[in-house]
Amino acid sequence: MITLNLDMIQSIGIAILFLLIGRKLRKKINILEKYSIPSPVVGGLIFAIIALILKENNIATFSFDMTLQNFFMTMFFTSVGFNASLKLLKQGGKKVVVFLIAASGLIFLQNILAIVLAKPLGIDPLVAFMTGSTSLTGGHGTSAAITSTLNNEKAFTVAITAATFGLIAGSILGGPIAKSLIEKKNLLARPEDTFEENIDILKDKKPYLDGDKFAKAFFTILLAMSIGTIFNLLFKKMGLNKLPYYLGPMIAAAIIRNLLDKYDKKEKVFDEITIVSDISLNLFLAMALINLKLWDLIDLAGPLIILLIAQVILAAVYVRYITFNMMGKDYDAAIIASGHIGFGMGATPNGITNMKTLCDKYRYSKIAFFTVPLVGALFIDFVNVTVITAFLSNLM
Repeated sequence: MITLNLDMIQSIGIAILFLLIGRKLRKKINILEKYSIPSPVVGGLIFAIIALILKENNIATFSFDMTLQNFFMTMFFTSVGFNASLKLLKQGGKKVVVFLIAASGLIFLQNILAIVLAKPLGIDPLVAFMTGSTSLTGGHGTSAAITSTLNNEKAFTVAITAATFGLIAGSILGGPIAKSLIEKKNLLARPEDTFEENIDILKDKKPYLDGDKFAKAFFTILLAMSIGTIFNLLFKKMGLNKLPYYLGPMIAAAIIRNLLDKYDKKEKVFDEITIVSDISLNLFLAMALINLKLWDLIDLAGPLIILLIAQVILAAVYVRYITFNMMGKDYDAAIIASGHIGFGMGATPNGITNMKTLCDKYRYSKIAFFTVPLVGALFIDFVNVTVITAFLSNLM
C-alpha cells in the first residue's frame, strides 16, 4: 500500500475539487438542499468514501498538508467575533435577549449530557463531548474547527457525523413539535401580537460589489487576527495554555466590532466580512473533510447512536417546555420553538425552513422571523464557541 503525500497547494487543490463536486451535486439532489447539507460536507464525504475503499483494499492512503486549514479556521472564527455586536443585541429588544438566553441554556445542557453519558458508554469524554453543542448547535463548521485543535481523529469523525445527523433530525422534529403546541393549545384563537422590527439587518439587500470594501473587510479580519495573537500571549502568561489559538483573534474581532459601532460613523464593511467568512468557512471545511477517516466510526457506532438519541430527546423536551414557555407560550413562541430545534440541532437555515413551513400552513409570525435569524446568524456562534472552550479547558 502506498502513501500519497500532498503538499500545501496540492492539498487545497483536492479540497476545492471536491468542494465544487459537492456544490454541483447539492444543486441536483433535492434532499441535500432540503436538509441544508453544506457543499464541502457532500464533497468531503465522497472523498472520504473513496479513501476508505482504497485503504480497506490496501491500495493507497493520503497524507495532506493542513497549513492552510489552520489559517482559514482562524479567519472564520475571527469573522464570528465580528458578529458580537452589543449595539445590535440592544436594538433587537427583549425578545432577542430572552431567546439568546434560551438558546444558550440548550448549549450548556447538550454538553453536560454528552459528558455525563461518556462513562456509562465506556468512551473517551472528549469524543463524547463532540456530540454536544460543538456538532449540534455549532454544525459542521464549528465541529471541524474545534476538533482541528484537539489532535484527535476520532473526535473529528464523530463531530462531523453528529452534525450531519443533527441537520436531518432538527428539520424533521421542528414541525411536529410546533404543530402539536399550536393545535392542542388552540394558539391560533389568540389575538396576534403587534411587533415592529427596529433594525433592518434582516431585510433583503441588493448585491453590490465594491473592491475597496472587500479589501477593507479582508484587511480588517487580518488585523484582528494579528491583534488576537497578543491576547494569546497574555493567556499563556496567565497560565491558560489549553485555550485554542482562535480565541484571541475572536475576542479582538469582538472588541473592534463594538468600537466601530460606537465611533465609526462611516460606511461599514460588515456585509463584506460575512462574505469573507463564508469563503473561509467553505475552504476550511473542505480541507477538513478530505481528512475524514470513516474507519474511526467502526468501534463507536453503538455509543454514538445512544448519544445522538439522547440529544434528540433533550432538544425536543427543551424547546417544548423551556423555549416555548420563555418566549411567551403563544403562537409566536411555538414557531420560535420549531426554529430553535432547527438550529439547535443543525443550522439556522433549517430553523428558518421549519418556521416557513408552519407559517405557510397557519399564519406568518413576524416575531419569530425577526428573533430566530438574528440570534442564530449573529450571536449564537460566539456564545457557543465561548462555552465549548470553557468545557474543553476542563476536559483536556
